[in-house]
Amino acid sequence: MNLEQVLDQLRTQERFYKNITHWEVVSESSGRYEDFPEYLNPKLIKALNKKGIYRLYSHQRRALDEVMTGHDITVVTPTASGKSLCYNLPVLNTLLSDKDARAIYLFPTKALSQDQVSELMELVDDMDANIKTFTYDGDTPVNARVAIRKDGHIVVTNPDMLHTGILPHHTKWMKLFTNLKYIVIDEVHIYRGIFGSHTANVLRRLRRICNFYGSNPVFICCSATIANPGELSEKLTGKPAVLIDENGAPAGEKNIIFYNPPVVNRQLGIRRSSLLEAKALASKFLNNKIQTITFARSRLAVEVLLTYLQEDMKKLPGGTNLVRGYRGGYLPKERREIEKGLREGKILGVVSTNALELGIDIGNLDASIITGYPGSVASTWQQAGRAGRRNSVSASILVASSSPLDQFIINHPEYFFDATPEYGLINPDNLYILVSHIKCAAFELPFSDGETFGDQPINEILAFLEDEGILRHVGGRWHWMAESFPAEDISLRSASAENFVIIDITEGAKVIGEVDRSSAPMLIHEEAIYIHAGQQYQVEKLDYEEKKAYVRKVNVDYYTDANLAVEIKVLDMFREKTVANSQNYLGEVMVTSLATMFKKIKFFTHENLGFGPIHLPPEEMHTTAYWISIPENTGGLSIEEIKSGLLGLCNVMVNIAPLYLMCDPKDIRGVVQIKSPFTQKPTIFIYDNFPGGVGFAEKLYTMEDQLLKAARQVILECDCEDGCPSCVGPHEEVGHGSKDFALKIIKGVLSD
Repeated sequence: MNLEQVLDQLRTQERFYKNITHWEVVSESSGRYEDFPEYLNPKLIKALNKKGIYRLYSHQRRALDEVMTGHDITVVTPTASGKSLCYNLPVLNTLLSDKDARAIYLFPTKALSQDQVSELMELVDDMDANIKTFTYDGDTPVNARVAIRKDGHIVVTNPDMLHTGILPHHTKWMKLFTNLKYIVIDEVHIYRGIFGSHTANVLRRLRRICNFYGSNPVFICCSATIANPGELSEKLTGKPAVLIDENGAPAGEKNIIFYNPPVVNRQLGIRRSSLLEAKALASKFLNNKIQTITFARSRLAVEVLLTYLQEDMKKLPGGTNLVRGYRGGYLPKERREIEKGLREGKILGVVSTNALELGIDIGNLDASIITGYPGSVASTWQQAGRAGRRNSVSASILVASSSPLDQFIINHPEYFFDATPEYGLINPDNLYILVSHIKCAAFELPFSDGETFGDQPINEILAFLEDEGILRHVGGRWHWMAESFPAEDISLRSASAENFVIIDITEGAKVIGEVDRSSAPMLIHEEAIYIHAGQQYQVEKLDYEEKKAYVRKVNVDYYTDANLAVEIKVLDMFREKTVANSQNYLGEVMVTSLATMFKKIKFFTHENLGFGPIHLPPEEMHTTAYWISIPENTGGLSIEEIKSGLLGLCNVMVNIAPLYLMCDPKDIRGVVQIKSPFTQKPTIFIYDNFPGGVGFAEKLYTMEDQLLKAARQVILECDCEDGCPSCVGPHEEVGHGSKDFALKIIKGVLSD
């Protein structure tokens, strides 16, 4: 059966159709075209003709015109709308007439860099032009690096390599920086939160070095749809840009289906597992030879879903190799091989985290299944956009989990289809991040007295670094004097640069992957089942000091999931206000987290098979938090009832806050204190899950009572009797009656 026949069949299957909350058909649309401009080099026009391109989409033509007149731009159009030509055309057109001109292309991942280079080199080859394009990242051989520095017209890299491998060695890149005409930043919407805040500082350092060498490059930014693309790109680059957001590309018909798994226990409000429902839907497409991508929210979910689908595929020719996993932690060679297999059609299905949400070329997939709401409208559209890259019918099915956020979205499709996408938030002036990059910038070039970084006066920070013995102030300039190399100690992706390496000791010893430090206590504690590419490994030993986990292949019928205990302490209060009958605060806190125990969960049935302790040291983090305290007698409830109600209310608030923050639900956390040492009252804390914070708590503080009202709506609309995972959380965590108590607390606070 083809895709349309499978969709028709799903419409007639009551078991499936009755659980659909919305089926949106986005009609196909024709493109809007414009002619090539007169100034476009004939060689470039000839190469485009060879690829079957005889006219430009309207947004491509406008981008080209703006850049060629020297304007910075931000292009915001959907997936597969030809954004790459918006930067390739002006760059190549300039390079054809100016042999000394240079460009830097920045992509958020190495996979995307390598993917885009192959497309760019095809154009260069078709023009028969001497334009040297190189990828410069951690995988670039050492012997190739000298040639790239000397001869590279277009250097394709990622922010991490720019940060550690290019800017600190700018004297070796003099030719590039002296002649730098363009900086391309693709997938701007990815640069939010901690990663975006770091990258904005890397770009401040880049502009500082360009200024030193006398160049003033034009920024060309491209983004998926978010609420503030212009503001985000301006915060990243430090320069205002022309916004181009009218899409001229054609698109095929797209079916977007919202599916809510059936309730299996109405009293407890428990639904059938979203993983099992996604597996059933993916199997239906795959068994009909429809190439499908299935997204899951976490590494663990990817591996569990992959295990299920590979089991289903055993009966088909090609067997388990027809479906592969794809996520961070896989080694680069493995990921390249999977991308190639998808493009060539040898791999029928892939199960991925949001690593494949970006524009990596994985061919023309027909269906995408999204297991659990990705956390933002923008990400959902990106994941849905991975299907239907030709002008043909495609389908994308969002399978809701039991979380309050998922249930809100799945039952309010109008919110998703009518709402503007979320804001991308970054905080480049987060003190942790700012000081780190001022150190890097001082290593690269001395600071002069009165010099700003971004628009921040930094004399106090420079003086602090002098006191620490890192800088020396001589003749109105601040010189680097420490022996260390600062960039290597700073990871752009997390607060900590340290990853744990996973070593398979089944036969000999070989590295199979890695895990970031913050996830290590949850994923690779001793006795954990670590799943990699569908293969199970048991963690035999975790060497916490050396950052190594030693694992051995096993074949068991369960996986493990860990619990985290969190304590919070207020260090400083920045702001305070009264909202209705509550006190609201914004400030700095210290969070202490400890992985305490793990559960063994049976495959397919998800039964609990037992517990075990985790013996690891606690982790401490300073960050920013928003907290709300309520009077002790709110709603006429006892202390125990307030505790149960607050735990439930905290769960709902943390789960639905990402609707307003454009963050992953894991980027913020919540803690309840029945009598907070700081407020002396029952208090809910919601904190940024990154050292120093990135602006989420600040945004929540400004929302007045909006979050409480949204939480009330979620709880009231849930049709469970006494609270459930879809609203206040499971009874074993929040206690019986939590639903009613949470509503009484909200009523007591809002008084309406």
